[in-house]
Parts: sequence; C-alpha cells; structure tokens
Amino acid sequence: MEHLASSDRYNDMKYRKCGQSGLHLPVLSLGLWHNFGGVDNQQNAAKILHRAFDAGISHFDLANNYGPPPGSAEENFGIILSRDFKRYRDEMIISTKAGYLMWPGPYGEWGSRKYILASLDQSLKRMGLDYVDIFYSHRYDPETPLDETMGALHHAVQQGKALYAGISNYPAEKTEEAVKILRNLGTNCLIHQEKYSLFQRTADQGLSKVLMKEGVGCIAFSPLAQGLLTDRYITGIPTNSRAGKPHGFLRKEQITPEIIKKVNALNNLAADYGISLAELALNWVKSQSFITSVLVGVSTPEQLDKNLHVCKMTDFGDEILEKINSVLL
Repeated sequence: MEHLASSDRYNDMKYRKCGQSGLHLPVLSLGLWHNFGGVDNQQNAAKILHRAFDAGISHFDLANNYGPPPGSAEENFGIILSRDFKRYRDEMIISTKAGYLMWPGPYGEWGSRKYILASLDQSLKRMGLDYVDIFYSHRYDPETPLDETMGALHHAVQQGKALYAGISNYPAEKTEEAVKILRNLGTNCLIHQEKYSLFQRTADQGLSKVLMKEGVGCIAFSPLAQGLLTDRYITGIPTNSRAGKPHGFLRKEQITPEIIKKVNALNNLAADYGISLAELALNWVKSQSFITSVLVGVSTPEQLDKNLHVCKMTDFGDEILEKINSVLL
C-alpha cells in the first residue's frame, strides 16, 4: 500500500547547501548499509523508511554491494520505493556507489570504466529507477588512471543516469586531483563521503581543507562508530547489536578496554549536558564546518527517532568541544 507522507515532514528538518551546488541535503541522511539486506526483516525496513521520510529525511544512501547478500539492499529498497513512495520520487535524493567487489572476475570491482558503468546499470535495474541523484566512485583505485574513473562518472551524468557525481574514501591528495579532473570534463564533484566520528578523524588531516577549498560537500558515514558511540556496549555486547551479529562489520575484538573507558567518559560528559552519548557524538560531527550531512544507520524506527533529536540541537561551542577533545586526545 502506498505510504501517505506526513504533511508537516519539512517543518523540523534542517537542510544544508552541498558545497557550491544548488542542492540541499538534510543534516541527517539515512544509510542502508545495514538492516535492509536479504537477511533482514523487510517490514521493519519499510517502517524505518516511512519514519525517515515523514521526518524530512530526503536523502537515502545505498551502494551496489550493500546487503547482505550484495545487491539485496538495492533490491529491497526498490520494492519499497515502487510500492510506497512512487509519487514522492522527486522529493528524494537517492544515491548509490560502485567500487567494492560485486561479481567474480577482473571486471567486478575497483574503478575501471567497464566496471563503474556496468555496476550503475545493474543498480538502476535492481532499484527500478531511470536515474540516481548521486553516483559515487566508492573507493580510490590505485591501479586505474583517475582520468578513467572520473571519466566514467562524467559519462554517467552526461547519459542522465546520474544527476551528480561524488567520490568516497579517497585520500586528500587524490580527492583534489579527482575534483579537478571532473571540473575540466564539465561535471562538478558534488560530494565526498568519508568515515568520520569522534573515534575516526582522518579527514582532519587534510581532506576537510581540500573539500572547503574546492567547494565540495561532505557526508560523514559511521558517525557513531557503528554503535560504539552509544550506550549499547557500556555493559557488554548485546546479541542483536552489530558486534553481536556474525555478518556485521563491527567485530567483538574492536571493543577494547581502552575504547570502553573513553566511551564511558564521553557518556558521563554527555550526561552533564543533559544529552545522550549518541546525541553528543552526532552533534559533534554535525558541528564541523565542512560537514553537509551526517549519515545514520538504524535498526528500528525508535532508534531513528532518538537520532532525530540532533536536528533540533544547536552546534556545539568551544567549551564542550574542548572537553570532548580532552577525553579523546
């Protein structure tokens, strides 16, 4: 049954201009990396999408390999989109990516023109779409000339199969080079997707400056360090958590005593300000000047509701930022 979206869905969400483009993204975007694959409950997945859209989240982030199994997140999203959201397609930003392993043989991953364009065609077919709004090169390929990979993104835009081009997981110097190649071809690089959180701050080592200088937006993924920056792991590893699942990317061995000590200190600091640890972690990312949107992944609509509180929070000032740094550094 088609979903009837809330009439006040844009009232509370905040939107930010993405780089120097005319496109605005919500400060929170929904990632489908987890919880939308073939192993997951599809009724729950649909409820999450309904709640997100009703709250003003207009950006839905996928990739060819999301699942598991790879491709199943796009397939399931396509089913829900066709059934529940067909009338709202023009109110949505749908993104996908190509870069990681999708099929066997030499043409099933990385950054060749052959793989990039074939993968996009497959993604469109799985989702039942004529185009995606943003198409990313999912990772830098050191074995393929950057001209070739960026040329494939440009071609996808020229074909009308993508409205914007983006890159993900590129180091700072290759980001700068990629942006210039695309610009010379006549397609601006809209956005860079980077892993960024209180526990992962590689972007501070040069990438953020490149993005701001070149007018490229940034969307942060894993802002909660896949759940570490919540209260879920303070007393142990829940069986239904990412670290508790055999197919998850967060491994039990990553949750070290040193990490738990920092998590507890941050949790206490958050309590001093009357907020949750997750709210502290998300708002810290949102407060960074180079960040356009924060990508969240959730397992339930209720978990999404908790994350949405951040949209109403003001960006952090110097006092709390200094206290956070004192815990981490």
